[in-house]
Amino acid sequence: MVPTDQWLGLAEHRFSPGVREMGCREALHCSFEVASDNLQRTAQLSLGGRSLREMVEHEGRTVLKVQRKGTLRPAFTAVDCTAQTVIMGADGVMVPLVTETQKQKRRETEATQRTAQGRSSTAKVGRPKQGSDGPYKEFKILTFYDPDKFHCHVVATSGNHEALGRLMRREGRRLRLAQAKLAYAVSDGADWIANQRRRQLPMLAEHILDYRHLRDHVVEASHVLYGEGTKKAVQWREEMMGCVWEHGSLVLLHRLGPYRRRHRGGPKHEALKALCDFVGKRVAMTDYPRFRELGYDCGSGPTESLCGVLTDRLKGPGMRWDKSNAEAMMALACIRHSGLWSTYWQAEREAA
Repeated sequence: MVPTDQWLGLAEHRFSPGVREMGCREALHCSFEVASDNLQRTAQLSLGGRSLREMVEHEGRTVLKVQRKGTLRPAFTAVDCTAQTVIMGADGVMVPLVTETQKQKRRETEATQRTAQGRSSTAKVGRPKQGSDGPYKEFKILTFYDPDKFHCHVVATSGNHEALGRLMRREGRRLRLAQAKLAYAVSDGADWIANQRRRQLPMLAEHILDYRHLRDHVVEASHVLYGEGTKKAVQWREEMMGCVWEHGSLVLLHRLGPYRRRHRGGPKHEALKALCDFVGKRVAMTDYPRFRELGYDCGSGPTESLCGVLTDRLKGPGMRWDKSNAEAMMALACIRHSGLWSTYWQAEREAA
């Protein structure tokens, strides 16, 4: 390491903060090879796709580290939100991963090509990184936003529901949820979300079931009862959803009673039973008339949207990721959509 490298901020990293930021910005929108070509054309930076990938994934892991340490805090707190109101959302999203079988095939192909070309092995010393036991794994996403959607904070983890729960507690504390005049949750009906919310964020006033998620269950039942795409199915669906929207889920359950008595067996009975069981377990989450009267959001649109945005880069044609690398890429996307991109890179430049 020469003095000039230290002066440029390269003592710890191979690249300056400016180059790393440009590389990460490009790589969040396209493949590493395309991003490499873009950097060459626009900034005359000669950085191969493999080197760019290693740099970007390393930066994502650095983001995760500073988030865990608490040095990269949210861009806002509860008192900054509209009406000092904070809405929490959570969801799971599937990410394509490289399986161990695929890794083995890649290693065999590379070894064959290397032998044929007379090249020496470039494998790192030590045990190679293990592949996934399946082609897809569910990552967990946690969001906090205000009613106007002006402020938004999002984090993600490749861990299980317990890991997501720890994020709830950590980020809730950093957002100072205890200082909010109103804080509540809107999500789908997954039990793991409700359980972690009760344990980690008991200060939330309500936990609302996303209206469209309930609608999906009603639509599914309507297809079994009257056939998919039929006029009768559409009419029944709209009647049931209008009922729950105007009068709440207890009235909906009452309205479903005659249908259950009419269909005492077969697929129609099972569909109605499944719908009643789903709603019956979530009566407190589906009191939409009261929620609307209080001015609460009843849809989880921001969370659903971020699920797509954060994984868009990971789900390109033929893409497969190591779990740690996918989590690193999502971490970079998270700080961008949380308004922390400039804050993070300014800190990196100052540290250099």
